[in-house]
Amino acid sequence: MGLGALAARLVPHGNRFRLDGADGWMQGRTMYGGAAASIAYAAAHNTFPGLPPLRAAQVGFVAPVGEHLEAEAVMLRQGRSVSQVETSLYSDGALAQRTLWLFGSAREGNGAVPARRDEGLIAPEDSPHLTRHDFAPAFTERMDMRRADPESGSPPGTIRRWVRLKDRSGLDPAAELVGIGDALPPGSARAMERKGPISSITWALTVLGDVPTTREGWWLLETASNHMAEGFSSETLRLWNSEGVEVMRGLQSVAVFG
Repeated sequence: MGLGALAARLVPHGNRFRLDGADGWMQGRTMYGGAAASIAYAAAHNTFPGLPPLRAAQVGFVAPVGEHLEAEAVMLRQGRSVSQVETSLYSDGALAQRTLWLFGSAREGNGAVPARRDEGLIAPEDSPHLTRHDFAPAFTERMDMRRADPESGSPPGTIRRWVRLKDRSGLDPAAELVGIGDALPPGSARAMERKGPISSITWALTVLGDVPTTREGWWLLETASNHMAEGFSSETLRLWNSEGVEVMRGLQSVAVFG
């Protein structure tokens, strides 16, 4: 089941939406963060049709999100060009995820700074395939992944991959970025001295531009630890399109166990 089909399974339930079953999008006892955020994004659009383009979001992973959940969306403020929507996901009756979404219409600019471009990319077609190993979460079966580390080697605590959803139907460009933006393990995974679980706590993202596009669904993702100590890591998440233009940037707080 693709993310679009998953979001389409939301059914009205009082002042909320209910979703029963998220087959293939779990990682252990919780749903993959990008899938859960994608469901929340869909709930916002279902509740408030005609929202402007997504500009930013602040996702709080409060507790494990199970396969069966309820979603609620509330308009916090709707201005002339900017709408702020809060979504909440509930699992087993308890709050599991809360997100603040910022939607904004384009307006006359006052200067410009173009998004940064990475000129040294190796095309996904020329990048080695990444095979699924025994410890990979189930949701990675829903994606194509290829290695994209630079020939000179990645900096410490950094992971780069080309990623593509196998089923992109029913997704607008922003929903696709939300659904795929959290797909990589944190860069701190490469700095761990022993194997152990890792859990995202927060994820703040900013979309760079209006309607991002790419070739054949390929996006380049990077996670990089800014600081890792005492069981926590601060991570910068970056996402480029197939032409090397950065289209999204995020900051994530991660709990490192083990």
